[in-house]
Amino acid sequence: MVSRPHRIAYVSRFAPVVPGPAPRPRPHPQPHLRHPAAPLLLTLALALSLSACSTADGVPGSPGGPGVGDPYFPKAGNGGYDVTHYALDLGYEPAARRLTGRALVTARATKDLSAFDLDLKGMHVDAVEVDGLDARWRREGQELIVSPPRGLARDAVFRVAVRYSGRPVTVTDPDGSKEGWLPTPDGALALGQPVGSMAWFPGSHHPSDKATYDIAVTVPKGLRAVSNGELAGERTGNGRTTFTWRTAEPMASYLATVAIGRFDITRTSTADGLPVYTAVDPAEARDSKAVLARIPEVLTWTQQRFGPYPFSSTGAVVDRLGSLGYALETQNRPVFPGAPSLRLLVHEIAHQWYGDSVTPKTWRDMWLNEGFATYAEWLWEEEHGGLTAQETFDALYAGSYYADADENRAVWAFPPGDPPDAAHISGRPVYDRGAMVLHKIRRTMGDSAFRALLADWPAAHRHGHADTRDFMTYVEQRALARDFAGIWKDWLYGRGRPERP
Repeated sequence: MVSRPHRIAYVSRFAPVVPGPAPRPRPHPQPHLRHPAAPLLLTLALALSLSACSTADGVPGSPGGPGVGDPYFPKAGNGGYDVTHYALDLGYEPAARRLTGRALVTARATKDLSAFDLDLKGMHVDAVEVDGLDARWRREGQELIVSPPRGLARDAVFRVAVRYSGRPVTVTDPDGSKEGWLPTPDGALALGQPVGSMAWFPGSHHPSDKATYDIAVTVPKGLRAVSNGELAGERTGNGRTTFTWRTAEPMASYLATVAIGRFDITRTSTADGLPVYTAVDPAEARDSKAVLARIPEVLTWTQQRFGPYPFSSTGAVVDRLGSLGYALETQNRPVFPGAPSLRLLVHEIAHQWYGDSVTPKTWRDMWLNEGFATYAEWLWEEEHGGLTAQETFDALYAGSYYADADENRAVWAFPPGDPPDAAHISGRPVYDRGAMVLHKIRRTMGDSAFRALLADWPAAHRHGHADTRDFMTYVEQRALARDFAGIWKDWLYGRGRPERP
């Protein structure tokens, strides 16, 4: 993403017949052990407890639980299962701002389940089915709690279908920025970092749970619906058009997008045949044309430095939402709220390796996304007649990089590897000081070894996850004769501006 710190500065988410909602099983109280029949009562109580926690077909189970324990968004994602595929069938009426949806979520149970949660903020749930059978469900904040009619044994693959409707909400993040479902002058734009995707479809909305996607969106004739991946179908009838998009590579839900409106569409390809699909709001077309025409050039440059492109197509969406204040690295088709600069395009395309293909295990690892994408900007500048990476580093260290003194001080507000809270995961240290960590690694390893690292790290974790400890271990194993302890202590986790050796 560019950028929460660079924000404009943007330079640089079947009615249950009788079943209905159901409560979770409650723990049974302990029997009073002084009673003469206490051992028997205890045995009976334990048996009843196990029965209550068993699934309908006799498989012992327990609720999956809300959240995966993210340090900043503890209720994001859900326990007890792993999503493998989302099939979303959406319809949107811009005039009424009304969304109807059917989500078919395919998942694998990671434990015996008597119930499980889906993240869904707002919207009216009309019906829930599990493996084709009506399921009981209830709402609790952003949690849709589902009790399947049959037991879900560990490793079982199951499918949950949710029909829902209503006006999707715009989510305000802890840092005050907007995400979720964002109305535009002629349609809407769905963005999900960090948790906004739960505003428009139910799922496990944490970066640690990636899946493939099929997204079909039906809109009034004359509008277009653009999403991730490749356009698999387009059909018009009865005054409406349905666009079907397919994403075959795993994707974190915060990287999913839908853009609805009037767009100028351009289809080209890179020199090696990679499809390039851009959708641009007509009001932004003139100012965007020259920069977007350089996507093949930027792709060639990034592949030379970061290795083979990890997805099957590329492109961009430019919508009319300048007040948004940030661009987002939505997978294989970044979104810009207005005409991008070339440097911003480089940043978001670099994210396709760092953040999209290699996705952080938790939101504490955000610097691995933004530090690498920011350092890609430095390298582009270094190789295209601008400041060298060392000169950029020196200016940041000296407090002269930004014209505004407060911006320069903000670089040292907290360590990039440990933002103080959810409101700061996109703060300036995550970007600029994160890139400074990488430059210190480069100076310690040497240019040749560092260049290899830039390609080998995303290759080693292609379409997977990594956290800061994984990265530190990887760096140390690549340069056994080098000492990185000072970099980790002072630059990644140290508070304030480190003493410069």
